[in-house]
Amino acid sequence: MSTQSPKQALFAEFAAVAKALGHAHRLELMEQLAQGERSVEGLAQKTGLSIANVSQHLQHMRRAGLVGARREGKFVYYRLADDGVLDLLAALRKIAERNVAEVERIVRSYFDDRDSLEPVSRAELAERLRAGTVTVLDVRPEDEFALGHVPGAVNIPLRALEARLSEFDPSKEIVAYCRGAFCVLSYEAVAALRKCGFKARRLEDGFPEWRAATLPVAIGSA
Repeated sequence: MSTQSPKQALFAEFAAVAKALGHAHRLELMEQLAQGERSVEGLAQKTGLSIANVSQHLQHMRRAGLVGARREGKFVYYRLADDGVLDLLAALRKIAERNVAEVERIVRSYFDDRDSLEPVSRAELAERLRAGTVTVLDVRPEDEFALGHVPGAVNIPLRALEARLSEFDPSKEIVAYCRGAFCVLSYEAVAALRKCGFKARRLEDGFPEWRAATLPVAIGSA
């Protein structure tokens, strides 16, 4: 009777983690959890999935060590296990960008069409924030902004942007950010701002990566 070697046993556990990533809904749920802790019900509302479906996906990810949970009364709240999960998702994205033709096509046809300019790095944005030479725009929904945001950022969800353009100083460049590198909200915001004559770029990724880099974070509503 054969037994697994320690290496084989480890590879089996690594494969279980990889398997837990293998669903688009789970990646979407992790993007939401990267913004901050969420209840099962809140995640269901955000993603349009049923509570039962969300709960099932979260349990798979919890068993794989990707998310943690706590109970408060009758509600269960989930969070990413640690910032290493963000690194894992970033590596997955980079490999897919480099090696999967369909990913390259989507990036080129949708994202590059809206913003082909070089994005602003986290280090550059932090420096310009200190100098006061930039307006930072957070286009995520208000509840996500309240969970954490770049200090000094203005929260204008994408749906409200057109009605609030008069609030921007046209002499300052606007840097927009949202949930991550391929969050469509910041791409759409930058395209809309440029169309109206503003100088605008997007942050290279999103708020979760900013926080994971131990850069300053503010919590609460505007």
